[in-house]
Amino acid sequence: MSKAAVAGSESAGGGRHLRRAVGFWGLMFLSLGSIIGSGWLLGALTTAVIAGPASLISWVLAAAMLAVLALAHAELGATYPIAGGTARFPFFAFGPLTGFTAGWMSWLRSVLISPIEVEATLSYLDRIGWIHDRVQMLHPNGTLTTPGLLIGTVFMMLFTVINVLGVRLMAGINSVTAVFKTAVPLLTVIVLMTLSFHASNFTAGGGFAPHGAHGVFAALPAGVVFALLGFEQAIQLAGEARNPQRDISRAVVVAMAVGTALYLLLQIAFIAALAPDALSRGWDNPVGAGNFGPYATLATTVGAGWLATILYVDAVISPAGTGLVYMAGAARLSYAMGRERVLPQPLTQVGRSRVPVISTLLAFVVGELAFLPFPSWQALVGLVTSAAAIMYAFAPVSLHALRLQDGGRNRPYRLPAGPVMAPLGFVFANLIFYWSGYEADWKLGIAALLGFVFLALTRRGIPSAERSGLRARSALWVWPWLAGMILIGRLGRYGGTETLPDWWDLAIVIVFSLAIHYTAVHLAMPPEAVNAAVQHEEEGESVPESQGGSGR
Repeated sequence: MSKAAVAGSESAGGGRHLRRAVGFWGLMFLSLGSIIGSGWLLGALTTAVIAGPASLISWVLAAAMLAVLALAHAELGATYPIAGGTARFPFFAFGPLTGFTAGWMSWLRSVLISPIEVEATLSYLDRIGWIHDRVQMLHPNGTLTTPGLLIGTVFMMLFTVINVLGVRLMAGINSVTAVFKTAVPLLTVIVLMTLSFHASNFTAGGGFAPHGAHGVFAALPAGVVFALLGFEQAIQLAGEARNPQRDISRAVVVAMAVGTALYLLLQIAFIAALAPDALSRGWDNPVGAGNFGPYATLATTVGAGWLATILYVDAVISPAGTGLVYMAGAARLSYAMGRERVLPQPLTQVGRSRVPVISTLLAFVVGELAFLPFPSWQALVGLVTSAAAIMYAFAPVSLHALRLQDGGRNRPYRLPAGPVMAPLGFVFANLIFYWSGYEADWKLGIAALLGFVFLALTRRGIPSAERSGLRARSALWVWPWLAGMILIGRLGRYGGTETLPDWWDLAIVIVFSLAIHYTAVHLAMPPEAVNAAVQHEEEGESVPESQGGSGR
C-alpha cells in the first residue's frame, strides 16, 4: 500500500482514530458473548436429530478443530493488534487481493449473524401461545410476516444505535448480557440433570450412533460449528483493546474453553432429559415436530415451568447480545477493507464516538436485506458455517507465512508446534467447509465472485497514481483452492453426487488442503513487503482512551 493510500484512508475518518478502551474482561466477554447465542437454544435438537447421542462426538470434534484455529487467531491477534484482523492478517502475508478475499468472506459471514440471531429470537418466541395468537411473527413455512419483519427491524435498529454510541457502551452491555447468557444455560443443565436423567437414552433410538460417522460429520455444519463460532470477535476489535498484546490471546482461549464446556454439558442434559418413549421410533422428532423451543419444552415436561419462563426471556437476550457484537465485528471488517482501499473509502469514516459509523450503517442495511431471501434460522446456518470455514482457513496459512517472512516481530503468544498445527488448522477448516455441503459451498463461490465486482468498482474510483499493487502472484493459490473445494463438494457425499466413496472423500480433502497450504506459504510476499504493509497499517491505527477526549 502506498503512503498516499494510507494518508487518504486516515483522512477519510476526519482525523479521528479508533479508541483503545476495552480491557481483558470486555474482550473475553465479546468472544464468549458471540459463542453463546442462538446456537445453544436450537443447536442441541438439530444435532440430536442428525446424529443421535453421537452428537456428543460432533461437539468434541468441532471443539478440537476450532481450538486449533482459535489458537492460530490468538497468536495473530496478539502480534498484530488491529481492527478487523481476520481481513488484515492475509493482507500482511499475501497482499491486497488475498486480503480482500479473506475480508469479504469474513464480512459476509459476520453481517449475516445479526439477522440470524433475530430470526432465532422470533422463532423461539413464536412458540409462546399468547404471542403466536396475537402477533403471528412467522408464517407456517418459517418466513417472516409483516409484524415479524417490523419487530426484526426494531432489533436491528437497536443494535445499530448501541454500536454507533461507542465501543465502550457496546462492550459494557455485552459483558452484562454475557454473564446472564452463561448463567441461564448452566442453570438449565443443573435443573434438567437433577430432575430427569435417563442414561438409557444414550443407546436408544437405534444405538449411540444411529446414522454412523456420516451423521457425526453432517451434524457439524447443522448447528455444532455454528454454535462455537465467535471466538474471533476479540480479535476483530483488537484495535480498540487497551493492552492487546497481553489480553487478546487470553481472552480467546478462556472464551473458547468456557463455551465448549457449556455446549457439551447442554447436549448431555438435553439427551438425558428426553422421555424414553419419544425415542422408541428413532431421533426424528424427539420433542415434537417443528418445535423451536426444545429446552423450554423439556423444562415444562419435567415440572420446571419457572425455568421455561427464564428460557423464553433468555431467547431474547442471548441471540440479541450476539447480534449486537457481530454487527460491531462486521463494521470493523468493512472499516479494515476500506483502509486497505479494496472497498470504498467512506467505510473508514469514524464518528465522534470513535466508531466506524458508515460501516455500522452498512451492516444494518445488509442485515435487513438478509431477512428477505432467507426465511429461517436453519436456512442461513449452513451458508454462514461455510463462510466461517473459509474465513478461519486464512488464519493458519497466514500465520505460517508470517512466521517465515516476519519472524523477528515480538509474539506475546505463540501457537505450540506452529509448523505442524498451522497446516493442520488449514485442513480442519477445509473439512468443515466440505461438511457444510455443496448447496452452501457453491452459493458462497457466487458470493465471492460478486465481491470481486465490488473490488473492481472500488479500484476504478481510485486515481491510478494512488492504486497499490494487488500482489496477484501471492494470490495465485486462492482461486484454485476455492474452486477445488467446491468441485470436491460437488462430487462428495454432503449434498453432492456421492461419486467419492466414504472416507476417500475426506482423504482427498486432506491431501488437497496440504498441497494448497504449502503452495500458499511459498507464494507469500517477501519480508520487506510484509514489514512495509504492517508498518503502514499500524501508523495511526488507534489512540489510547486517555487521548480521545472529544469522543466521550
